[in-house]
Amino acid sequence: MLEPLFQYIDDHQNQFVQRLKEWVAVQSDSGDHTKWGEVESILNMTAVRIQEMGGTVEFADTVPLPPVILAEFERDPKKATLCIYGHVDVQPAKMADGWTTDPFNLTEIKGNLYGQGATDNKGPVLASCCGEILVNIKLIIEGLEEVGSYGLLELTRKRNDSFFADVDFIVISDNVWATRTPALTYGTRGSRYFFVEVDCPKLDFHPGVYGGSIQEPMSDQIALLGSLLDHTGKILVPGLYDNISFDLEEMKSVTGVKHFLQDTKCDYLFWDTPYLSYITWGSRAFSEPSTKTVIPKQVTGKFSIRQVPNMDPPDVERKVKEHLQQIFSTLKSPNRLRVTTTVGAKPWVANLKDPLCIDGQRAVREEEMEPELIREGSTIPIALNFQEETGKSVMMLPIGGHDDGEHSQNEKISRYNYIEGTKLLADYFDEISLLQKVQDIFPSKL
Repeated sequence: MLEPLFQYIDDHQNQFVQRLKEWVAVQSDSGDHTKWGEVESILNMTAVRIQEMGGTVEFADTVPLPPVILAEFERDPKKATLCIYGHVDVQPAKMADGWTTDPFNLTEIKGNLYGQGATDNKGPVLASCCGEILVNIKLIIEGLEEVGSYGLLELTRKRNDSFFADVDFIVISDNVWATRTPALTYGTRGSRYFFVEVDCPKLDFHPGVYGGSIQEPMSDQIALLGSLLDHTGKILVPGLYDNISFDLEEMKSVTGVKHFLQDTKCDYLFWDTPYLSYITWGSRAFSEPSTKTVIPKQVTGKFSIRQVPNMDPPDVERKVKEHLQQIFSTLKSPNRLRVTTTVGAKPWVANLKDPLCIDGQRAVREEEMEPELIREGSTIPIALNFQEETGKSVMMLPIGGHDDGEHSQNEKISRYNYIEGTKLLADYFDEISLLQKVQDIFPSKL
């Protein structure tokens, strides 16, 4: 049934690449408010693509933010309905960051397509729009994912009884494989982002005049951030590892396999171990590349903690703040400490026995490969939001490679992954089209 479609994709793959090139050229950096016009431009291009395929598009108003696309196609009420989530905004990028090619000019080198957003997430969104609808499909495409999906949770709640009412399953393709084997992602870590601000009572000071006579905010900051990790990467915040457990035998039972490729806990620590990453620090006094001799009045440090199941964001926030306050008290500093947080996403875990996941595995096997079942270390907050707010089953079906370098210099997606991933998603849609409505499978959910 799918062979004609697969042949069409093969025969027209240069057109698929050209369309991705046009999308990558749009500098839809959502972190820069001055480029929100570019974000709206790529949303408009996405809407045109959906309409070319026969879909209807609504721009859901999230003023003053860029809108969210809610799209759908003609439906068969007897079939299950799949909602596809994606985003078309990107991280900031420029040649000075270390790119070897223009980040907004898709460039093919040795079978790899280099460009900002190629794998995160413009390529997968385009792959979802493969040109033939085999199942009842709805799409929700946003332009603010890279800055926390502002407004999307509220929109989900507002449209839960309308747009999401007849949705049975939600699939996300916004991550990558763990190795070179296609993967189904059924869990991600959560995250918490911290700001540590130290300032002295009055002004910046001249180090030649006041150096050695006052407690510098930077010295306090070094002590504070240095207290968070040991040399092995273990987080030193008391109580942070409480209630965290990882049982390989339980994982085997959940996944239904007799053994993993590696059967020691250390091989899977990134799944179920929290991780703290220093982001940056700087001062209000001076942050330019040239020199200036000054004792800054204020210094701010930033770090994030990736959280795993059984870690609650408010509890993590409390323990980190208590730890930093305790360390600060030992410094006997006259300066002031202020700790704030943002982005408090919980970890997300799906049910591998759900038909959504079973059909995902079957679709990969149609490509004559055995899928890897992974829980990865990144954070995709909207997965848990969708699952909790709509009550629908959620799964991630990535098409990007493990070496694609999302959020890094020289982001890319291979031509092979892009084209074969398009086929994989079409195969998956076909598998879902064979399912009945969810109330026919699980009458108790009504």
